[in-house]
Amino acid sequence: MTKSVLKSEAEIAIHVVPSLADIDAADWDACASPETADGGSPNDPFTTHRFLRALETSGSVGPGTGWQPQYLIAKSGQDIIACAPLYAKGHSQGEYIFDHAWAQAWERAGGDYYPKLQLAVPFTPATGRRFLLRPGYEDVGFKALVQAAVQVTEQNGLSSLHITFCTEDERAAGAALGLMERSSQQFHWFNDGYEAFDEFLAALSSRKRKTIRRERAVAQGFGGEINTYTGDTLRHEHWDAFWRFYRDTGARKWGTPYLTRAFFDQVQETMRDDVMLVLAERDGVPVAGALNFIGRDVLYGRYWGAVEHHPMLHFELCYYQAIDLAIERGLSRVEAGAQGDHKLARGYLPVTCHSLHHIPNEGFRRAVEQFLEAEAQAVEEDIEVLTGYGPFRRIAQEEQE
Repeated sequence: MTKSVLKSEAEIAIHVVPSLADIDAADWDACASPETADGGSPNDPFTTHRFLRALETSGSVGPGTGWQPQYLIAKSGQDIIACAPLYAKGHSQGEYIFDHAWAQAWERAGGDYYPKLQLAVPFTPATGRRFLLRPGYEDVGFKALVQAAVQVTEQNGLSSLHITFCTEDERAAGAALGLMERSSQQFHWFNDGYEAFDEFLAALSSRKRKTIRRERAVAQGFGGEINTYTGDTLRHEHWDAFWRFYRDTGARKWGTPYLTRAFFDQVQETMRDDVMLVLAERDGVPVAGALNFIGRDVLYGRYWGAVEHHPMLHFELCYYQAIDLAIERGLSRVEAGAQGDHKLARGYLPVTCHSLHHIPNEGFRRAVEQFLEAEAQAVEEDIEVLTGYGPFRRIAQEEQE
């Protein structure tokens, strides 16, 4: 299926491609992560060809999953100038921006909410570029992809288009083109130039410092060692252990884990330098673990699980070890995933996340716009209140321990 749009006096051909096997990795990544031309890491690994292809080849997306790839490719002549990870969705699972109430309202009115279009990274509530643009084509590529996504939605009679966890720049540009804006909230840890974990603790209130030290001591006394693995130190047996953890957590949270076992094999093969696996091990046997993905300047906390319960071990592996790793690598922040007010007491602060939406039906669109306006105000107020309750010292002369 091919669409064409006219932008900047040049015809841009838009192709809808069902598999990344049909797209050269170098062409995709020239748009998805042009910053790697200097030999460094991508801003985030989630829109790289290797990550999205791992989802496909492992069967985590595709037939039977409710995530059917419909990648958008913009070409000027024979050159790919922009692309986007687009999926036809048969449900609203694995998105972390919840539209279940929208679906219920539309279907009560007699419509079919599914399939819908989701321009996103599956199962990944991490902010990043969703419109992947080759340098020099930013404006024409963005407009072409937005227009194409809207056209595919409308020409196929679909209920809606959702662009989730986009950047602030994309939010502003998309709103200027008529897309609806939506705000949501996460908790991120920010590195204020700390050289050690104790420097971070020194910025907290005395009570919070004591609490975190106590939690770390309890967690680290579980009876074993906490080790980190990345790159060539990762082995298949580590993924065997983590699969048990992930499957247990997924079964309890979602009923069925989103990712397949084969996905982690693909990570080992093509992405082991992009991940940091933290394992709690006793006598060499892992009993709990947390998986992080490594960006150029950000550590992304993604999954956690355990086969034994130990007090505070979740906080240690997911939050405190992540802070240690970010400080060690000089990263600017840790994104700890979706939801979780309990992260506030552990030094993670509330931030606004952004999404864009298009609904062709005028009446339904007006109703959603009213909801989004009220929701945005509530999110803003919630972030203001939570920030005020944050763990950081309010005056420099606060008492010391």
